[in-house]
Amino acid sequence: MTSWQPVIGFEVHIELATNSKMFCGCPADHFGKPPNTQTCPVCLGLPGALPVPNAKAIEWCIKLGLALGCQINLTSKFDRKNYFYPDLPKGYQISQYDQPFCHHGELLGHKITRVHLEEDTGKLLHQAGKTLIDFNRSGVPLVEVVTEPDFESVQDSDVFLKELQSIIRTLKISAADMEKGSMRLEANISVRPTNSADLPNYKVEIKNVNSFRFIKKAIEFEITRQSRLLESGVNPKQETRGFSETKGETVGQRSKEAAHDYRYFPEPDIPPIQFTTEQIETWRSQLPKLPSRIRQDLLNLGLSENYVKIIAADEKMFNEFMKKPSKANADSIVNKRPSKSESSFPSSEDTRSVAERVIAANPKAIADIKAGKIQVMGFLLGQIKKELGNIDVPLTQKLINVIIASC
Repeated sequence: MTSWQPVIGFEVHIELATNSKMFCGCPADHFGKPPNTQTCPVCLGLPGALPVPNAKAIEWCIKLGLALGCQINLTSKFDRKNYFYPDLPKGYQISQYDQPFCHHGELLGHKITRVHLEEDTGKLLHQAGKTLIDFNRSGVPLVEVVTEPDFESVQDSDVFLKELQSIIRTLKISAADMEKGSMRLEANISVRPTNSADLPNYKVEIKNVNSFRFIKKAIEFEITRQSRLLESGVNPKQETRGFSETKGETVGQRSKEAAHDYRYFPEPDIPPIQFTTEQIETWRSQLPKLPSRIRQDLLNLGLSENYVKIIAADEKMFNEFMKKPSKANADSIVNKRPSKSESSFPSSEDTRSVAERVIAANPKAIADIKAGKIQVMGFLLGQIKKELGNIDVPLTQKLINVIIASC
């Protein structure tokens, strides 16, 4: 029987935490806001509206590229990626094609093909047999990190994705919060005979996965599914698939597009963007100490690998440790962490009781969130806010997740 080896590559989308959107002045912080309240003619794609690039988003995109060891194009441009879908009001997305800001990088021994900048799309909400569209997210700056297909195991993929998230958070360019959709994972998966060095003549893309656990399950399922197809003499289709959390399997969506299907051409309303070597080197000098360097520094101080992993992953804990860098201080800091079983929510009892009541009254919402439909979280937050007025959105969201996890 043939032994099969996976061939895996990633496309990771990161929403940047800029104040405004990519090409207009609308607020970029869209999570939990009433639908279609943060829009304008530009992000709604109305005739005659002209885009103006967000300079801070461009800077942050390039800083991420530098942190990933990328080469930077001193001349870059935006392109139109043409496709028709309800969440894309213009009928095209402003993205980058042949001259991205960053290219040819490396992280943990894996090659980064490109780091480019584009605009996010709107969100589709499927309710009661109808599809609604919220354009608050439309136009939010979105960085895409594309890797080469050089991953051969689920474990290796998991380490890479978590390290990428850690770098993004260290740069403070995004919260990279997958529950809110500010970091979304897509995997391109195929399999080949173990003794073969050739790339397969197909690939299956898993779209919009919102957790490390789910992307691992999706990849594992695809490796098994594709291996069985090949063993039966059937070549897997080149297609796009989604991951169903409730079923624990991927589900076919549509045929996979090739680059020529998008009919890329230069964005006529935005001229090419020029950089100087001095400008790039200035941004390079502003990079903070990256996670790999922080971990190495902690190891050099004599901490165990377990302590290094814990302290390096928490900025407050790291800063507290560095005030008095000693093993005794590390013991004190790590051992006083609240356990997972302890509640870490200072939300009042009223907030908890209202949240429990709202969740109990909306059983479908529980199933939807467990199935990965993160947009339902906004609905639950809205229901709680109706009763309580102002709420701490991040804490209330965490509280909701804890309650749902216990259901």
